[in-house]
Amino acid sequence: MGKLVRALSEDGSVLCSAIDTTDIVREIERLHQPTPVVTAALGRMCTAGAIMGALLKNEGDTLTLRINGGGPCGTLTVVADYRGNVKCCAGNAKAAVPLRSDGGLDVSACVGRDGNLTVVKDMGLKEPYVGTIELVSGELGIDFAQYFTVSEQQPSLVSLGVLVNGDVVLKAGGLLVQPMPGCEEETLEQLELRSPMFADISREMTEAPKEQLLEDWFRGMKPVVLDRTPLRYHCGCSRARMEKALISLGRKELQTIIDEDTGAELGCHFCHQQYQFTTEELKQLLEKATRE
Repeated sequence: MGKLVRALSEDGSVLCSAIDTTDIVREIERLHQPTPVVTAALGRMCTAGAIMGALLKNEGDTLTLRINGGGPCGTLTVVADYRGNVKCCAGNAKAAVPLRSDGGLDVSACVGRDGNLTVVKDMGLKEPYVGTIELVSGELGIDFAQYFTVSEQQPSLVSLGVLVNGDVVLKAGGLLVQPMPGCEEETLEQLELRSPMFADISREMTEAPKEQLLEDWFRGMKPVVLDRTPLRYHCGCSRARMEKALISLGRKELQTIIDEDTGAELGCHFCHQQYQFTTEELKQLLEKATRE
């Protein structure tokens, strides 16, 4: 199970969230069996989603992140909520690209740079909030920092990392640093000077726990831990939800499936659970759709 720790500097000028998503990314690798570079991309996306989910205000709030940069992995989708649940899927989990010249995984080449990052927040209002920016790097950390700055008018430092060795996920995590209103220029300069310390966050997290890293990174600012949130990869799909999905197809489409097939099989993109429906069950759903 992952964990997110949020801390505020003693003077209230800087909010930071440090997150360990190693277990979540290991579950991604188990469920989706992606290539290492797609594991890294999905892991970074889920880390960002979990951080942003913790910023939601109400228990029923959810958010959906989508990136399609034109790269071989296709569209990356992450769904997260206020309670620390996160799930994801990739258009092509088997996408592969050459390593970078330094031997690292080329997440940017896999994701692509010609496209958008879209954030949809469902906060129980009449219409969800939708924010979209153009991708600036495809490495994702910089892209999410750009999203906070442009769409939410909140300058932010974002670091996302997944450390893998072949198909083995060694460590994964992230950091979000946000200056609060009234943050002094001197503090901003200090954050800028310290930003290189956050660059390889997954490797840093293999050597020290999150609380110790917060102390080291923000030494002199006296960070005070606000809360600790457990995180998990959780899908939440069910047969009942799949029934609703079939009913939503409409009577005509359902009748076509009944006439042409010997049943239906629906699969969940997030956990790959398969749901079988016999022709008789489809007829019952058709009757229900007709009544509604």
